[in-house]
Parts: sequence; structure tokens; C-alpha cells
Amino acid sequence: MTGEAGTARRPQPRPGTEAARLPRQRDSSAVAQLHLLVAVGTDKHPFDRLVDWLAQWHAQTAGPIGLTVQHGHTTAPQLPGAVPFLGHDALQQAMADADLVVCHGGPATILEARRHGHLPIVVPRDPARGEHVDNHQMLFARRLGAAGLVALCETREALHEALAAGVADPLRYAVAADPEAHEAQRAAVARVGQIVDDLVARSTPRPTRWRNWSRPRPGTKEIR
Repeated sequence: MTGEAGTARRPQPRPGTEAARLPRQRDSSAVAQLHLLVAVGTDKHPFDRLVDWLAQWHAQTAGPIGLTVQHGHTTAPQLPGAVPFLGHDALQQAMADADLVVCHGGPATILEARRHGHLPIVVPRDPARGEHVDNHQMLFARRLGAAGLVALCETREALHEALAAGVADPLRYAVAADPEAHEAQRAAVARVGQIVDDLVARSTPRPTRWRNWSRPRPGTKEIR
């Protein structure tokens, strides 16, 4: 998998930007620990598939990996750093500290990850598996994946390959960060909401319209 432009180059700061706007750089020490954040969001549906895939990968991975696994309503995994939910400030800090971010296909989570300088590795929830009420995450994530704005993973193999690539070179999944762009973020959230609504509307078949006929009461004439 590649970054937004199809390459794994390190993002360069724009003229006049501060170093703080770049993704956090890893320690060059051989014993440096890579930090991985996994966020499934707050939806009431469990997302066992993503958590199970992560646990399988972690069991086979050598080397120091620091995990934060926000598992929501999914059964708590036997993994270090597992927590049901993170408050807003805690989630922002976790994203700022992470080298890699894996998340569900929630538009707000994706936008937050990118705002913190990550090209998120995204596994969208599938309603056919009981992971959501509709398929808007799949539609939205596929659209962003085609545009190179996320690393889309819809299979266990794709996720494991993305994680292996990220461990080898975290900058492969880094983009220029802009933590001060609050107004731009709000506008983006509004735009994302409209895109999601449009995608869901196009994918949902319109119900057949039935005319509500009523039988005339005795002593009355039916109007035609």
C-alpha cells in the first residue's frame, strides 16, 4: 500500500509552518517502541472482526509494540492497552502519540486521524455481519480509499499486510498534520456528513408507494 500520492515519501512542511504540525517522529533507537492506536468508535454494535484480526496479528508479531485498543461495545480483547472508551481529550492525545492508527469507517474518526497527521488504516463496519445498521461506512471508506485518503482494508490479509508495512516504515502512513485547523475541520465534518447521506440515499432502494384505499361505509358513495 502507498500513501496519498502513491509513494512512501516523508511529508515536508509548508513554508512558514511549525515543526509541531508534522506527525510525531519515531525514536531512531533499535529498542524504540512503536505505538499503535486502534479505535472502533462508540457505535452500540460490536466489532469483533477487527479486534480478532488485530489479536491474531499481535500474537504473530515480534518486536516492541505499544497498544491502545479502544474496543467500544466489543468484548474486551486479551490485549495490552484495551479500554472500552476514550474521552475526547484522551482520544486526541492517543492520536497525537500514535505512530499508526487503525480505525473503523466512521467519518469523524477518520478526519481526526488525518488531522493528527495519520493516513488511517480503515476497516469499515459491515452491516451484513451485524456491525452497523447500514453500509454507509463501507461506501464512504471505499470512496476515500479510491482517492488515496485512507488505507482501506476489508480483509484480514489486507489489514495484516498494512500493519506489517507500517511497522517497517511508519512514515508510509503519515500525512501533513494541521492540529490548529479547527474551522476547516468543522467544514470538513459537514461536507463528510453530506457525502455519507448522498451515498446511503443512492444505495437504498426506494420503497414501493401504495395508495391507501378505504372501504366506503354503509350509506355513503365511493368517490372515484
